[in-house]
Amino acid sequence: MGDNSSKYPLSRLTPPCGLVDMAREIEQADQLINATVSAKLAVIADQIRTLQNEARKALADAQRNQALHRAHCAFRRQPGKSYHLYEKADGARYFSMLSPKAWRNAPPHRFIGTFRLENDLSWSETAADADSQPQSR
Repeated sequence: MGDNSSKYPLSRLTPPCGLVDMAREIEQADQLINATVSAKLAVIADQIRTLQNEARKALADAQRNQALHRAHCAFRRQPGKSYHLYEKADGARYFSMLSPKAWRNAPPHRFIGTFRLENDLSWSETAADADSQPQSR
């Protein structure tokens, strides 16, 4: 073989591949890769925002549950029952078994809400006229 021969077989039937064509292919590949990566990163960013919101909600729920457990209560709280939360003028909060209706809609202190103590000892806000009996499911 002479100096003009290539170590790779060439065919005269294939079109010549110029630098401009290769540059165009590289540019198209770069654009496709950038679009794909951008789309994946956008999905990940949305997932991060969703997880952050869930974490904020979990923390807020925990703080609310802790605050409700710290409210004064003159009786033993039982999971499955609903209790009525009131606030005195000095800001002290307490649970009562008496709903605002039992006070003929004129309770002695400001009514905050009715909460049900769940089996996992978390609290769920319920309707103000809910009785304190376990709810059937």
